[in-house]
Amino acid sequence: MGQSETVMTIQRTTLIRPLAAVAMVTVSTFAALAQKAPVPTRVRGTIESVNGDTMQVKSRSGEEVKLHLASDVNVSGITKISLADIKPGSFVGATTVPGPDGSQNAVEVHVFPEDMRGTGEGSRPWDLKPNSSMTNATVAESVVGNDGHTLLVKYRDGEKKVFVADNTPVVTFVPGDKSDLKTGAKVIAFMKQLPDGSFEANRVSVGRDGLTPPM
Repeated sequence: MGQSETVMTIQRTTLIRPLAAVAMVTVSTFAALAQKAPVPTRVRGTIESVNGDTMQVKSRSGEEVKLHLASDVNVSGITKISLADIKPGSFVGATTVPGPDGSQNAVEVHVFPEDMRGTGEGSRPWDLKPNSSMTNATVAESVVGNDGHTLLVKYRDGEKKVFVADNTPVVTFVPGDKSDLKTGAKVIAFMKQLPDGSFEANRVSVGRDGLTPPM
């Protein structure tokens, strides 16, 4: 091998090694990102303790979650109402799962008070059950059947027919405050992760009289 060929071989080797190292780092980075679990935005569970602005919740799946309560945290109570209280014109939120025939079956329905009309209007994926979605919309029509109601709900970008069985939990919101956040209360807390890795709750719905918020 001549001197020029030796120099070219050394140059190629020198180039290949850094490129290979960069590729390995890139692959490792993507693998780490792929394995990183998504940050939850809601926790459902039972309050274990409240100390000042810190609330400890045991989630339904058994994890211990520490939440900082935002200074302007919005607390609302959740109370049970009747399916018959859902009427045309009601603004509702319905968690649904697809039925075998393609219909949308309600897992729960919550009726918003008038001052909350328009909250989160639309339909989006939800994390209560596999393949569940949340639709916040106005009831345009309610048809009473033998085993429940079929609601036609309309929102800005569309409409859905939702079947609500007689035994489906139906609830509404009532005014609440931080004094409702007590040990043993069942809650759903909406939260965000702060830069330091801790979690802050800016909205908490708490069941009244032992009720578990169904949404």
